Amino acid sequence: MCGIIGYVGFLDAKKTLIDGLQTLEYRGYDSAGISYFTDDGIQTIKTIGKVSVLRELVKAQADDIVSTCGIGHTRWATHGGVSDTNSHPHTAGKVTLIHNGIIENYQELQRELEEKGKHPVSQTDSEIAAMVIDDCYQGDPEEAIRLATGKLTGAYGFCIMFEDIPETIYAVRSGSPLVAAHTEKGSIIASDMVALVSHTKHYFVLQENHIAKITKDEILVKNEYGDLYGPTIHHISWDVGAAKKGGYDYFMMKEIHEQPEALRNTITPRVVHGMPDFSTDNVPDEIFTGIHRIVITACGTAMHAGLIGRNMIERLARIPVTVEIASEFRYQNPIIDQHTLLITISQSGETADTLAALKLGKTKGAKTLSVVNVKGSSIARESDYVLYTHAGPEIAVASTKAYTVQLSLMYLIAFRLAYVTKNISEEETRGYVENLMGIADKVEDALSYDSQIENISKRLTLSDHIFFIGRGLDYALSCEGSLKLKEISYIHSEAYAAGELKHGTISLITDNVPVVALATQPDVYAKVISNVQEVRSRGARVILITDINASVDASLCDHQVVLPETSPLFTPFVSAVVLQYLAYYVSVEKGLNVDQPRNLAKSVTVE
Repeated sequence: MCGIIGYVGFLDAKKTLIDGLQTLEYRGYDSAGISYFTDDGIQTIKTIGKVSVLRELVKAQADDIVSTCGIGHTRWATHGGVSDTNSHPHTAGKVTLIHNGIIENYQELQRELEEKGKHPVSQTDSEIAAMVIDDCYQGDPEEAIRLATGKLTGAYGFCIMFEDIPETIYAVRSGSPLVAAHTEKGSIIASDMVALVSHTKHYFVLQENHIAKITKDEILVKNEYGDLYGPTIHHISWDVGAAKKGGYDYFMMKEIHEQPEALRNTITPRVVHGMPDFSTDNVPDEIFTGIHRIVITACGTAMHAGLIGRNMIERLARIPVTVEIASEFRYQNPIIDQHTLLITISQSGETADTLAALKLGKTKGAKTLSVVNVKGSSIARESDYVLYTHAGPEIAVASTKAYTVQLSLMYLIAFRLAYVTKNISEEETRGYVENLMGIADKVEDALSYDSQIENISKRLTLSDHIFFIGRGLDYALSCEGSLKLKEISYIHSEAYAAGELKHGTISLITDNVPVVALATQPDVYAKVISNVQEVRSRGARVILITDINASVDASLCDHQVVLPETSPLFTPFVSAVVLQYLAYYVSVEKGLNVDQPRNLAKSVTVE
């Protein structure tokens, strides 16, 4: 949930760390801090507020110290409130540490330390981790780290400096991500590749329980047995410009506009001679045979992509699919066996609940297939097979392009599965693929709707409640549209299957309550229009989203958004753009920080 970075090399460490933290701020922005080596030992500067506050604080010190080794942290508070004391880095004895994750047994460890007369000054689990490492330290840092992590329960990514070992950083992880690289200008490690891309395009993922010793000349990695380990080097396919706003006011708008390219990058490599093909992903057709049911598990936006995936798979492949919230799935003693295909979806590949669900599914014998955006991530490594989305970095907390590329892979999975199981013919499969190949162009068309949606959004900023309704694919998309709106505008919003309104929800519809109605599916269009009439008769302000062929009485809605002509099964892609715009412009109109909504972080790496 937090952004961490370490650097040792030939550059100014303070500047390098702060610049890196600026790119990582989407992972947390309650507080920020750095620690760095000096001739007088380790110095620490930390403060509540964003990285910009830290930058000014460092400038204000106006010291002449030039450090070439340090660690930095930007925090999303989990344990302990937002305060300077609870900010990272934390120091205990000779150990200074930054942490991403949660130590679950910190209270037990704290009691053990207090029996030794050692008391924390903060209210954080992270300081307890630093104290445990220091308590284990007898001059051998790697031994201390192994002993200490053996006592820790939970998720962690640590970057650690020992006061008596200058110009060196140690790192270890379990659950929480860490990526690292060595360049001619030194070595760098971080919780996300966006902090590395300005330095290099080559990196490796630190494996769980491996310890990295990071110096200006090299990065040495040892496995859990203490043996040297040569990590696999990955290549970043995007450049530093992809991690910057590119002229847009917010990353979210930039990423909305990147969707056509991301879709083409994700779909095109998986289409061979007009057919869906996962051979370059090393995903064999055998994964789709002999299965009696499919379970899709994910969190938040990724789970909403799974809802549409369920609709498409059941519609085409005629195999029962359930979509499970990952945080609930692992505690339900789920019915899974060797005839189950478990599909996990995660943008970061580090979502803690989804990773836990994946591991549980494997223990029960399920085949596992994951849809993730980050190569070498924990979910990618744990899964039997992986389909990588090619969205590039997504910086805004509210997911946009990651969602639509996840949709595209769910469609391709549905097509391939239905074809392999002989539920659709080759000719039908080619027709579906042809539509999907053209969807990036349709999304580009939808991008031109920004002014129309901006005007509509101005009417919504004073609303206390907004409702989204739809049926079938439109209901699945309504769930995502509602989440987008509430997470960045702070307006209470709910999505309902339109037919459920009369079963209680319609009591909440009163004069001027906005209702966003999606009516793009011909087979249920008349039913949705009937539901729209119900809310209209109770005074609702209706924003109606339809396909181009719909005939609508002007009195039925306050605003009608007519989508670009698209095959009905593929309208979620273009409807998504409209709903993303709606959330974005309502947030802008309210003067909020679109990219960094309160209390949220981009990558949820703890339960």
